[in-house]
Amino acid sequence: MNKISAVIITYNEERNIGRCLESLRGVADEIVVVDSFSKDKTEEICQKYGVRFIKYKFEGHIEQKNWAAAQAAYDHVLSLDADEALSDELKSSIMEVKDSWKYDGYYFNRLTNYCGQWIRHLGWYPDRKLRLWDRRKGSWQGNNPHDKFLLQAGSTTHFLKGDLLHYSYYSIRGHIDQVNKFTDIGAATALRNGKSAPLLMIVLNPLWKFFRDYVVKLGFLDGYYGLVISVISAQATFLKYVKLRELIMNGTTRGGSEQSRPRRDKSEE
Repeated sequence: MNKISAVIITYNEERNIGRCLESLRGVADEIVVVDSFSKDKTEEICQKYGVRFIKYKFEGHIEQKNWAAAQAAYDHVLSLDADEALSDELKSSIMEVKDSWKYDGYYFNRLTNYCGQWIRHLGWYPDRKLRLWDRRKGSWQGNNPHDKFLLQAGSTTHFLKGDLLHYSYYSIRGHIDQVNKFTDIGAATALRNGKSAPLLMIVLNPLWKFFRDYVVKLGFLDGYYGLVISVISAQATFLKYVKLRELIMNGTTRGGSEQSRPRRDKSEE
């Protein structure tokens, strides 16, 4: 049987990490938690599960996840966020892979819970993720905070049954607060990449974002929270561009590093 290392990066995740670790029982042969010096009970909870807990300064989602994957004892890596957990069906699928590893990477769907409701539209589901892979065949890439694992050309993949359960936000206020932090990073990244923020884009992109999520991607079928998410997502798009424009107008240097470590979400993608 092939052995799997589960790898998780954390920062102040006492509310979520226990559920995540519990779901890995019997699936992972090793659990590695790389923590950005949490100030809550994250470490205390992790120690109860006997994980390998490593403290490491956060310098960006991509950098942190690549460093964390390199700490794993086994080349077959299962990467989760602290606010995610394996469904029973997904556990069974991964156990079958352990018996017979045939591909370089494995995809599965992520199902998001928002304020107690599972969201099945808006482009949030099915949200296919590559989270189980041979670390020798790829790396985390993208533009912070939009990290994604990319396999080398010619690598083989397979889709697994079962959902990765994502517990995103417990309140609308929490979502709005996170969007504000998230768009700070997005604007800074866009600045470093030489992006611009013309007025027409500031006006039209948020409008299109709302229409796409609520109408084209059937967000209205998710009821009240479908409307809430669509509006906040459009707001996130607006904030990213006005913050970018402000950085450009203030002559901010193209560079610098991220100082906070907000959880990723799909609001501003």
